[in-house]
Amino acid sequence: MLRPGAQRLRGLLLRSCPRRGSPGRPRSVCGREGEEKSPSSAEAQWRDRAETVIIGGGCVGVSLAYHLAKAGMKDVVLLEKSELTAGSTWHAAGLTTYFHPGINLKKIHYDSIKLYEKLEEETGQVVGFHQPGSIRLATTPVRVDEFKYQMTRTGWHATEQYIIEPEKIQEMFPLLNMNKVLAGLYNPGDGHIDPYSLTMALAAGARKYGALLKYPAPVTSLKARSDGTWEVETPQGSMRANRIVNAAGFWAREVGKMIGLEHPLIPVQHQYVVTSTIPEVKALKQELPVLRDLEGSYYLRQERDGLLFGPYESQEKMKVQDSWVTNGVPPGFGKELFESDLDRIMEYIEAAMEMVPVLKKADIINVVNGPITYSPDILPMVGPHQGVRNYWVAIGFGYGIIHAGGVGKYLSDWILHGEPPFDLIELDPNRYGKWTTTQYTEAKARESYGFNNIVGYPKEERFAGRPTQRVSGLYQRLESKCSMGFHAGWEQPHWFYKPGQDTQYRPSFRRTNWFEPVGSEYKQVMQRVGVTDLSPFGKFNIKGQDSIKLLDRLFANVIPKVGFTNISHMLTPKGQVYAELTVSHQCPGEFLLITGSGSELHDLRWIEEEAVKGGYDVEIKNITDELGVLGVAGPQARKVLQKLTSEDLSDDVFKFLQTKSLKISNIPVTAIRISYTGELGWELYHRREDSVALYDAIMNAGQEEEIDNFGTYAMNALRLEKAFRAWGSEMNCDTNPLEAGLEYFVKLNKPADFIGKQALKQIKAKGLKRRLVCLTLATDDVDPEGNESIWYNGKVVGNTTSGSYSYSIQKSLAFAYVPVELSEVGQQVEVELLGKNYPAVVIQEPLVLTEPTRNRLQKKGGKDKT
Repeated sequence: MLRPGAQRLRGLLLRSCPRRGSPGRPRSVCGREGEEKSPSSAEAQWRDRAETVIIGGGCVGVSLAYHLAKAGMKDVVLLEKSELTAGSTWHAAGLTTYFHPGINLKKIHYDSIKLYEKLEEETGQVVGFHQPGSIRLATTPVRVDEFKYQMTRTGWHATEQYIIEPEKIQEMFPLLNMNKVLAGLYNPGDGHIDPYSLTMALAAGARKYGALLKYPAPVTSLKARSDGTWEVETPQGSMRANRIVNAAGFWAREVGKMIGLEHPLIPVQHQYVVTSTIPEVKALKQELPVLRDLEGSYYLRQERDGLLFGPYESQEKMKVQDSWVTNGVPPGFGKELFESDLDRIMEYIEAAMEMVPVLKKADIINVVNGPITYSPDILPMVGPHQGVRNYWVAIGFGYGIIHAGGVGKYLSDWILHGEPPFDLIELDPNRYGKWTTTQYTEAKARESYGFNNIVGYPKEERFAGRPTQRVSGLYQRLESKCSMGFHAGWEQPHWFYKPGQDTQYRPSFRRTNWFEPVGSEYKQVMQRVGVTDLSPFGKFNIKGQDSIKLLDRLFANVIPKVGFTNISHMLTPKGQVYAELTVSHQCPGEFLLITGSGSELHDLRWIEEEAVKGGYDVEIKNITDELGVLGVAGPQARKVLQKLTSEDLSDDVFKFLQTKSLKISNIPVTAIRISYTGELGWELYHRREDSVALYDAIMNAGQEEEIDNFGTYAMNALRLEKAFRAWGSEMNCDTNPLEAGLEYFVKLNKPADFIGKQALKQIKAKGLKRRLVCLTLATDDVDPEGNESIWYNGKVVGNTTSGSYSYSIQKSLAFAYVPVELSEVGQQVEVELLGKNYPAVVIQEPLVLTEPTRNRLQKKGGKDKT
């Protein structure tokens, strides 16, 4: 079997390995192929001022310094507490892959690999980059479905990716036991790189373009100044910075604490083993592709003439470095490792030996057990931080090597141009908030580490650490009746089940146990009346003498009159859609702004930054946790609510998009006549502690009307039929409002010079290249989710943005971006779902008219008849 060798090898440090790799062979994790050629950092002159100070000399921080300096920024300074690569970079396995299930994270991976391919030529530093490709193995039918699911999201990206048959896998990796292999997901450009050499090459490039990399220079204090700049103190002196970027790896929590922030990060122990020479490996004529056995939960690649193998243990077996969470990182820790623990990973070693039998007779010459920093959801935190001016982060990288190049470019572009180059809200550091406790972070980090290789389903839910303190007042009342979803710390009903129905969470690539219950909820809202918990909405109160001026600058729509609400969009300077909110003018100069749960601090940061930049006299308050929200919708909604209030709710008195303060069953609420279902409805904003009483009053009043609950899955089906766009799907920082079909909400002729106005005028003058359309498609047991490829004449021409089953016409329904010439009603295209292309047709939207439109047409028809 795979032999660990003598006990003395346990915990062996990498420095005992040979220092250089052989030319043309896979690099050594121990070899430093790109020794630093630049002068010692200590020779560089200290600077008192800097445009940007980057804290942390790992691959991510050095990449950002390289990109900023190369793009022309003067006075870029990187401060490293000990030496470059100290921390997690130096001991990383160095894997690089084009693959990622996230749509725009593919771009990060792509930019990283394309940079690494040319870095040696640009800097003269060897980087030890090998690109033998990689294969993800499918050994179960559901894993094959996952590969098909991922392939439909690949066609409209620049990355090469293919599903390959077992015969091809055997040809590429002849050492495999093929007994269980059904298919492989193959990325030709994947491979591995020497992290030390990569970082040194980036450092050489950063210096070449004028950046100062200073070490050892530990940051001892960060002080925010009233003008938004920072005072950065080190033992070598202090430095004034216009902005700081925390890229401190597993020291990032300590840096955050200097300014009163608790970044939700947990250090975990990750082990990999390196074997001695294996004759069968040595005899190969070309390097083996990187292998990922997903059911075995490990990666494996060639390391010189042996193999390198790294598992991801289950959350029960993996180890969190708890002492660091409690007491902080030991002050002197830098290039040390933890004691190895082969017993912890033995079942994964056995799985690897079964899949790659030559491992059974291999010797282990090295065991690496080092710290890697995880965020709760395994994704890094990248971008400006809400609540602190000019403080940016690039932290929480579980896969820093493949992310470093692309994130450096992404952040550099954002810093230099004032907006992100593309949408990556899934990496927004502001996706976490005060509800993100240490206990929650640890539970989620354990789960995320253990789930590294589980099947990635659509509508996936993960349950560790739930619920948080951020539950609505209705959580206990509803939790036994529904399947809850997790939204920015909140629990929110996705779908409700009735007695006798399957109540289990059963994710699937096809229609599953929630399909029929969601159909019942859809009918409930369309035919009777339904109630839904909307408490996770982000909610802001803005008031002050400059509130109207601020909102006129922020929003492309006009400011609603007092007592009214509208839908408004914040645009980036380049005219992309940064956010969508509803704006309610409650009383003169005072506004209630509502955004989606996942956008709460993302949007608040943008608003606060503009308020400071423009010097507006306003008060901005985040009241998200103070207010609960109930949505009541359906043709009987007015009848039910009218029983509980003396306020006249008739259509002539309480019009669509009006907002009023009133009492429902003697409970004060702010009522807005609006519903994302497109049916007659109100959103009722109230004190969170009043949620149960308000809910009970409404449900009791609606017994005659057969009132019932509905969740977000039914809401999605309803909004798609009404052609309501969703931020994050149909619109985001990758789209402009004109191509998204939002012209009605954009007032280019309003006097105020709102952000993005001039750019939008130019976009309009040049004409659009693509448009958002609504598609119907006849499928079998699968529905579009979003991001699937659109085909026409044998080529990929666009992508879906979201989709659902339409219970009204019993077909699938999807939004999609297609070239303008393919956007006419009646145009036929194809949508790829699970490896099959289904015929689709562009329809006149909306599929179902909204209640206000139906009401208006009915009144108009009546007048005509009269």
